Amino acid sequence: MNVRESKREQALEAATRVVQRDGVTALSYEAVAAEAGLTKGGLVYHFPSREALLRALHEHVSGGWERYMAQQVSDESALAHPDELDDHSRLEAYVRGSASPAGNPDRAELQLMLQAAEDPESQAIWSGVHDRWAPRLPEEADDEAVDRFLARLASDGLWLYEALADRQLDPSLRERLIRRILERGGAGGAGS
Repeated sequence: MNVRESKREQALEAATRVVQRDGVTALSYEAVAAEAGLTKGGLVYHFPSREALLRALHEHVSGGWERYMAQQVSDESALAHPDELDDHSRLEAYVRGSASPAGNPDRAELQLMLQAAEDPESQAIWSGVHDRWAPRLPEEADDEAVDRFLARLASDGLWLYEALADRQLDPSLRERLIRRILERGGAGGAGS
């Protein structure tokens, strides 16, 4: 990673912390520059507008989540080709990626997803991740597809709980919840 990429990454990590702590409305060049120890001019070089900074932040945070999900499966090509994984492997990656503190279930991610609902370009970034990894809404009365979708909803609920809770779940309880969600979704917790 060259110096410019390093400064851009540093700015995006700082922007994530600003949103985590103060919300999306607090995202400004000044706030990010102060958080990152960079100049406002340096930020403008990488992000010519607040909208460009916000869009890059959506890509950065959703990309981190997607990379974490890919790490949950043993197939090294998972990040490049999640559509080639079987439904159960993709479900397990989604559940583990959504319900683990290492997968960053935090307020910044939640706030960015909520903000994206108002911006079609940002929404497309998050929808792309969900389309590649999350169980889809069943189009027919296929019990296995319904079970996978229910597991997605349970996983989303666990993620939301942890994003909003004032304290983290005990790791052993989180793992039990993950295993139960996977069992209900037909993945059986394989690979865990």
